[in-house]
Amino acid sequence: MENEKNSRERMHKANNKHETKEVKEKRLPRQNRKSEHKKANSKRIEFKKENVKIIPLGGLLEIGKNMTVFEYENEMIIVDCGIAFPEDDMLGIDLVIPDMTYLEKNKEKIKGLIITHGHEDHIGAIPYLLKQINIPIYTTRLTAGLIEGKLEEHKLLRSTKIKIVEQGQTITLGKFKVEFIRSCHSIPDAVILAIQTPAGIIIHTGDFKVDYTPIDGQRMNLGRLAELGNKGVLALMSDSTNSERKGYTMSESSVGEVLDKLFINCTKRIVVATFASNVHRVQQIVNSAVKYNRKVAVCGRSMINMIEKSRELGYMDVPENVFIDIDRIKSYPDDQLVIITTGSQGEAMSALTRMAAGDHRKVEITPNDLIIISATPIPGNEKLVSKVIDDLMKIGAEVVYSSLADIHVSGHACQEEQKLMLSLVRPKYFIPVHGEYRQLVCHAETAKKMGIETENIFMLTNGRVLELNEDIGRLTGTVPFGRVLVDGLGVGDVGNIVLRDRQHLSQDGLIIIVLAMDTTTGEVTSGPDVISRGFVYVKESENLMDEVKRVVREEIAKCEEKNITDWTTIKTALKENLREYVYQKTKRNPMILPIIMDV
Repeated sequence: MENEKNSRERMHKANNKHETKEVKEKRLPRQNRKSEHKKANSKRIEFKKENVKIIPLGGLLEIGKNMTVFEYENEMIIVDCGIAFPEDDMLGIDLVIPDMTYLEKNKEKIKGLIITHGHEDHIGAIPYLLKQINIPIYTTRLTAGLIEGKLEEHKLLRSTKIKIVEQGQTITLGKFKVEFIRSCHSIPDAVILAIQTPAGIIIHTGDFKVDYTPIDGQRMNLGRLAELGNKGVLALMSDSTNSERKGYTMSESSVGEVLDKLFINCTKRIVVATFASNVHRVQQIVNSAVKYNRKVAVCGRSMINMIEKSRELGYMDVPENVFIDIDRIKSYPDDQLVIITTGSQGEAMSALTRMAAGDHRKVEITPNDLIIISATPIPGNEKLVSKVIDDLMKIGAEVVYSSLADIHVSGHACQEEQKLMLSLVRPKYFIPVHGEYRQLVCHAETAKKMGIETENIFMLTNGRVLELNEDIGRLTGTVPFGRVLVDGLGVGDVGNIVLRDRQHLSQDGLIIIVLAMDTTTGEVTSGPDVISRGFVYVKESENLMDEVKRVVREEIAKCEEKNITDWTTIKTALKENLREYVYQKTKRNPMILPIIMDV
């Protein structure tokens, strides 16, 4: 009996060990059951990763000043730092750069600046950023060489770390890993960036085209893009510049064939104008010159600098004794000369514009010149380019430009190349970048045709914050953004008020009223004198100036009658009444500046 009792106790203990979780929970007090649930659930919960933030500070709804911030937790990287050229209404302005207030506030978080290629709209604002924040720069060899030249001008080279990255290499910046993928553009060493974050991979194309026969043989690494697409890409940020153009962009090598046709059997001196940054175009011009036994002279500071840097770093292959100094061109017959120059956009002070106007000190255009303008006008420059062409033709020179021959191809992808990029990468989210609004919209439509869902396409604007993860993408706010105007040595000291005054002065001119007044009595002791600039020529409009003086005297007399001695009130009254009078007489609205001197 005792053995049977012990056996039953052992069985009971064994059954207790295998009790179900539900039975245990029923026996536990409620508070203890909650804590048990927490322990069990804590093993299953995977904490969601933070969102990656994409914040464009420039380059959207505009051409130029490209700059984008990528932020994850408390770390940031910057991609590109470019300028835009001033618009027609920005009188006297030299450059436009992005507003960098957000970067200055978060400078401790910034791990580095990454540059996709060496064009001004991607590197031009670097010196202005480095004057505020000292951060390392990561880029390819030629781009680094061009940046060094800029920093040397601004005396920033010694204090800046520029780290050269090879195409195909990956760098680690905190929680970011950035892979530099070989790309094609109108300048060598351009790269596409694959930015790996804990939230996913973001591909930033920079400026690109798909050129299967590039001049340097360095084709875009389409295979790597396909690998990343198979792995899974969170977002694609893609160049929209040519999104309105159907088909494909022609290969750069096609320009060489056209140049050869223009060079062959030509007995004239050949002057070729192109973008200084288009190293491949310059290479092809030199190739044609060598092929047809011509010496090459270079004109324009930016062109000289670019060629020197490209040759120094091995990006141009030129036989010895091909280049000659511009001062020696008169020592060679016309049929043995090629002059490569800047000024393809009709810029006011460029070499070609001065040649066309007869103002160039070294080169005089004659009827025995063939001028090749190997570029298309940037939107807004059409009139300037047309005027240069007209001036050259009036001299008697033969001019070949884009309307007459295919002597220029774009460096940006057209719709079919954009489709290829989308089909290789297959992103979850798509963000069109680098373009004006109509171009971004057109690129978004192309993405829809390629199967990207409408809710996954984000039309960003400068300053908007986009947060992304694998589950959701949403716009969450804005950061400070805008345009900072550079005028001479002044950065940001010219704003909308100054620009408005400049426009006012340029349209209607200026009238200055000078008079001396006794501060105690309010009596005018001398004047008023009237000075006019940009309004009318005083000697030819003496009657009008006399009438202006009369109106001023009458207004001063009214103030004396009312015992008004406050100068601010008197100046306001003078401006308002004189403006009304001048407009009635001339239908013009000049700026009026009353100056009262104390006696």
